[in-house]
Amino acid sequence: MSATAEAQSPQQPANKKKKRKGVLILLAIVFVLIGVAYLAYWWVVLRHFQETDDAYVSGNQVQVMAQVSGSVNKVWFDDTDFVKKGDVLVSLDKTDAEQAFEKAQTALATSVRQTHQLMITGKQDQATIALQKTALEQAEADLKRREPLGAANLIGREELQHARDAVATAKAQLDVAVQQFNANQAMILNTSLENQPAVKQASAELRDAWLALQRTDIRSPMDGYVSRRSVQVGSQISTSTPLLAVVPATNLWVDANFKETQLADVRIGQPATVVSDIYGDDVVYQGKVVGLDMGTGSAFSLLPAQNATGNWIKVVQRLPVRIELDAKEVADHPLRIGLSTLVKVDTSNKEGATLASSVRAQAAYESNALAIDLTPVNQMITDIVRANAG
Repeated sequence: MSATAEAQSPQQPANKKKKRKGVLILLAIVFVLIGVAYLAYWWVVLRHFQETDDAYVSGNQVQVMAQVSGSVNKVWFDDTDFVKKGDVLVSLDKTDAEQAFEKAQTALATSVRQTHQLMITGKQDQATIALQKTALEQAEADLKRREPLGAANLIGREELQHARDAVATAKAQLDVAVQQFNANQAMILNTSLENQPAVKQASAELRDAWLALQRTDIRSPMDGYVSRRSVQVGSQISTSTPLLAVVPATNLWVDANFKETQLADVRIGQPATVVSDIYGDDVVYQGKVVGLDMGTGSAFSLLPAQNATGNWIKVVQRLPVRIELDAKEVADHPLRIGLSTLVKVDTSNKEGATLASSVRAQAAYESNALAIDLTPVNQMITDIVRANAG
């Protein structure tokens, strides 16, 4: 081996060690920088976010029940069908309701005629009073003529007594006529025919019968999808029988169950992002915190835990936080009640309240689909009154 080779051989391991040491130092510096950068990012950004995958889509489930009892003739929709507000969902047999409606019409007509008869009787009583007053005046005049004759013994005492009895009889008959008129007036009290109590009661019963007939068609209170249908054709249902549910595809929200240790900085109005398992990371919903529930799930359970008895093990509780979703995003990518989601809340802005302090100025939900216009039955009542008033 030459002298040059012998001189280079001990230098090669030294160069490799020096090079490896430089690489390790460089890697260490890189990892330290990455760690510092992540720490800074966590301090500035990540520490203000609270995240949970214990979150599920929630929404309104409108339980539909009948307002009248009856037998089911038709079921117009089935599960998963779309319905609009006011659509007939279930039809009941109308026979009994139609019979009751006809009876109510007859009862109103009878009431109008009877009340009209009372009003005519009042006029008859007035004529009777006038007649009895004339009879009393005649009897008093006869007595007045006979009293001087009786004093002069020109007529017998019996005839004079008969004249006096005739006056007393005429007075009594006049009193009877007056009392009959007063009794009749107590029934009608100078009130118009359509405002008489008996007529108004019969009119109200006719409205009830008409409403019951209209309610044999059970309608949807809002737009949505039919779910949990249990009603069957031929079933006898009552007003407490659940028939089906209508689930709107709008006004959905997410109940995010955060651990109690995550809630210190959560405030109403903070922005949130929601990722659903059904669409994955491709669809991110933008939402905001609208409220924190007033109790944990265990507190509102059917059998709440009794921590004061027996052995106790501390379990971190979860509190539902309501996340409102953007309506347009939900319309573009529809959700279903109960779907799993991942929720992340930005808690950097802590100016909001933890509990709502303002009262709603308007109803949270409303629907006029079940309201019935009474104009047709009111016109019918007016026609019946006019036809039977004479």
